[in-house]
Amino acid sequence: MLTGKMVRVRYARDRIVPHYIDAADAAWVETAERLLDLFRGQEGKTRGQLEDEQREAFGDDPGQLVHQGLVKLLADRCEFEVSSDHPPEQLRAAVFRAATRRRKEAVLVTGSPANNDDLRAAVAAFDRAAVLQEVAAELGLTPEAVDQGLFADLKSEQRLTQFKSLSAKRLLQRYNVALAQAVLLRSTRVHVIVRNEPPQRYRQLLGRIKFHRLVCEVERLGPDGFQMHLDGPMSLFSATQKYGLQLAIFLPAVLLCRDFELKAELRWGTQRKLKTFLVTPGDGLVSHYPDQGMYTPPELAMFVELFRKRIAEWELVEETELLPLGDGFWAPDFRLVHKETGLVVLLEVLGFWRRSSAEKHLERLRQHVREPFLLAVSDQLHIDEAELEGLPAGIHRFRNMPLPDEIARLAGELLTGKSNS
Repeated sequence: MLTGKMVRVRYARDRIVPHYIDAADAAWVETAERLLDLFRGQEGKTRGQLEDEQREAFGDDPGQLVHQGLVKLLADRCEFEVSSDHPPEQLRAAVFRAATRRRKEAVLVTGSPANNDDLRAAVAAFDRAAVLQEVAAELGLTPEAVDQGLFADLKSEQRLTQFKSLSAKRLLQRYNVALAQAVLLRSTRVHVIVRNEPPQRYRQLLGRIKFHRLVCEVERLGPDGFQMHLDGPMSLFSATQKYGLQLAIFLPAVLLCRDFELKAELRWGTQRKLKTFLVTPGDGLVSHYPDQGMYTPPELAMFVELFRKRIAEWELVEETELLPLGDGFWAPDFRLVHKETGLVVLLEVLGFWRRSSAEKHLERLRQHVREPFLLAVSDQLHIDEAELEGLPAGIHRFRNMPLPDEIARLAGELLTGKSNS
């Protein structure tokens, strides 16, 4: 993530507009490639050596904010470690003891220095190599290992062990996202509107919000959208930096959406002036998060296809309704709409979950859902009947995929129950 000094923005009245770079621009791609070459294949070099090579290649002009930002992102992809055969603090203690002992011995032989010239002569006569040799013999090391390890724990002396490379284009895209993330660190309130997304996407977003422990309220926004209101780090009295980082890390999850709008209220600059910041798909920001939450197992896709072919009295649609569920929300997989009456039955499929996640989800459904729904449970989860007791649901167990005819039958039973009530 970029530091505050690396942020490049312009002002449009009360708006903050980051200076994004064109990830397809040939000049920027070339710059990114040159920077990548400074990190690729450099395992074993010290952090200080890498920084020297960067300064030699690009200079250290404070005005080169983009270069500094790109280097910061590349450094974040590095792993460094202290490289020493012996703990550096113990090496220093041993060397200082040996050096002090030798200086005292020299004073006993030659007497105390009478003037500055004598002091300089005594310093010049001091044999550093002899001290390193003495310590090496004492610790069972080579003099070179002692010399190299003396200050190995300094940040500049840490050695590169691994660099996670990426393409030049991805680096430039990552820079733009990092720029937006840095602006969010100054937010007091963030409003995110998401429209026309399937249940998996809303689950993904809500899961990220919960994982990052963000303070959030969710409200319905028309027939196909939701708005999330999140507290920003500048609205809190404490732990603002940690919370701000969590909020910034949430941004790439929003960028996976097709239709969204993020609007942040900011306190900007040393005077903390009120500003706003807007992110939409039109900004061209590309998330670096893998879109794992949108994977649809082929068995579930086959169920949808067969249901729509075989079952005439029900319409099967993806459910985009977010329902309150304790301290969170529930996005059922499907909505079954009875074509004759218009009545709705919700369908949740537990077939492709981790068992631990399924158990937690079942407990939340048991505690908070009151309206009858359909629950299809895969035998692969090995959930016994006792774990399903107390749920206001029609239960369908399946091996490979839910059976359309059985789902329709159970939906009809729930429909009859609703009609009678």
